[in-house]
Amino acid sequence: MQLNVTGHHVEVTPALKDYVSRKLDRIVRHSDHVIDVHCILTVEKLRHKAEAKVLLSGGTIFADATEENMYAAIDALADKLDRGVKKHKEKLGDHHADEAQKLTRPS
Repeated sequence: MQLNVTGHHVEVTPALKDYVSRKLDRIVRHSDHVIDVHCILTVEKLRHKAEAKVLLSGGTIFADATEENMYAAIDALADKLDRGVKKHKEKLGDHHADEAQKLTRPS
């Protein structure tokens, strides 16, 4: 997985980049089809915003989160991306396999 972290009106420190990397490792655990993650951290007055676009082998997932603290925004972003990756993974699965097994099984 390639991770790009950029900042608008905020300096991306190594500690901040490491925190984003650790939080997004959870996404890789759920799906090994993650190719690229582009994360943008923005500060606008008292709002801290984190947004990310995850490129998967079957599509793209976008999420954003706004909080009063940058670390809280990153946490919320990671949760949203995690749910999105799980949902994408479920869509890729064959949901009709169970029905086919029921039809071929003798009653």
